[in-house]
Amino acid sequence: MYQALYRKWRPLQFPDVLSQPHVTTTLQNQVKAGTTAHAYLFTGSRGTGKTTCARILAKAVNCEHPLPDGNPCLKCSVCQDADKGILSDFIEIDAASNNSVEDIRELRDAIVYTPERCQFKVYIIDEVHMLSPSAFNALLKIMEEPPAYVKFILATTEIHKVPATIISRCQRYDFRRIQQKDIVKKLNFIASQEQIEITKQAVELIARISDGGMRDAISLLDRCSAYNEIITDQIVSESAGTAGRNYFIQILQNLYANNIPESLKIIAELHDNSKDLQRLCEELILMQRDIMLLKATGDISLLHSMTDEIPTLQNIASAQDMSRIMQILENLQICRERMTKAVNKRTELELYLIRICNNIPAQQQNFTHANHAEININSNDLQALYARIAKLEQGKPVPENPLTKPQTSSVLAEPKPEIDMKNLKLSDFQVLAQWAEILEECAKLNPAVVGSLAGSKAVCYANVILITAENPLFLTMFKIKENAKSLDDAIAHVMGKRYAIRAKCSPEAVKPQTVQEMLERAKNSGIPTTAV
Repeated sequence: MYQALYRKWRPLQFPDVLSQPHVTTTLQNQVKAGTTAHAYLFTGSRGTGKTTCARILAKAVNCEHPLPDGNPCLKCSVCQDADKGILSDFIEIDAASNNSVEDIRELRDAIVYTPERCQFKVYIIDEVHMLSPSAFNALLKIMEEPPAYVKFILATTEIHKVPATIISRCQRYDFRRIQQKDIVKKLNFIASQEQIEITKQAVELIARISDGGMRDAISLLDRCSAYNEIITDQIVSESAGTAGRNYFIQILQNLYANNIPESLKIIAELHDNSKDLQRLCEELILMQRDIMLLKATGDISLLHSMTDEIPTLQNIASAQDMSRIMQILENLQICRERMTKAVNKRTELELYLIRICNNIPAQQQNFTHANHAEININSNDLQALYARIAKLEQGKPVPENPLTKPQTSSVLAEPKPEIDMKNLKLSDFQVLAQWAEILEECAKLNPAVVGSLAGSKAVCYANVILITAENPLFLTMFKIKENAKSLDDAIAHVMGKRYAIRAKCSPEAVKPQTVQEMLERAKNSGIPTTAV
């Protein structure tokens, strides 16, 4: 039966693990000295060797004939059965699918039994951050004082989701991304052993695309080997679903030349060929970063680009000033961030390419921060601030600072027309498509409010939003001015402007036939409303 290359070439001893000497050397020394801990926590991005090191460590502490340097011998029955996955004393648990407190209770009940063949019973819990809070609580006491014959090895890609109480009970090891040169060396070795013919450019491209993950790199090599007998960089690009490297150069050259038609023409061609435009933007960012570093330092050792691309990038860097280089890089980074939420990624990318070609600085855009405040500081504001600081230092009276002056965001302060609601009917209103997003935003500002809005519906016309809520608690909650303001702010953040809010509670879920009837009910309910 065919075995995937990443499984076939998984490291079996510590020296085989790439780019992690700070981890493997420590573990080898602990095995040699017999001072291994009862619990370990391995953290790092995918494909960096966390689970592999956990399996090697489990073999090393139980090997019947361990090597002098702390490695498992790979020849005894324990090592061989462990590599085959049939050793009962090695228990691997996938926390993504076994994350309940009942699963951890079963683990706790099984711990009381001593190992069948080995010195230690080893539990490897992969993706441990997926455990539920109650499961983590059940795991705490077991990990703090386990039996002497039990060891835990936890692995996670999201260390911030692991409780501090769990981390404090483990020896933590952070796995780094595998260096590109190590990936290239390993891929060349595997290709030679598997009789795979691959070009130097293709190997370098695979190493780049894998982004420090050895498993991703070997899997891509495996896929490319089935595509063609000779693997070229073009084959790698097609297999990975990315654009060819020459497209990146062409796009950047057109951006620096402010050539909008050619830039959009390339994007259209790539989109028609079903290329991943989000990945394209990421590659453009990396290449633009290399141009920035060439301009700043001239050191090619810091670059991620292919060797044959460096002369072209050097020519671009020498012909441009740093402000233009950084302006393009900042716009691309903002574009990449927005593409994750954009309905149409192609439109988002085209928008920012046009912005770049028109030399629109990234600083002129509105950035929405975690506190949902709109920030739009221009150079005139900064000059006013500098002048204010200078006068303060000289002890002179200072005029009011425009940056600290209370003001409403320009987006939210836009005046809205008055409307005559006397003759309006409910049919004039449209369903508010952003209502779910508004509720999500409101939950961030005031979580207590959202519960009373469960099952609610909203319609919109001009500057008025009408809300129908099924929960009778809605009336009581929104008699409090702070709660009404939270909903008003959430609507403003999502919709980009203030609305007049009108609401009613309808347990029978029957809507009135006219807007006037709804407004009258809202008025009688005593709910605070926000006027434009």
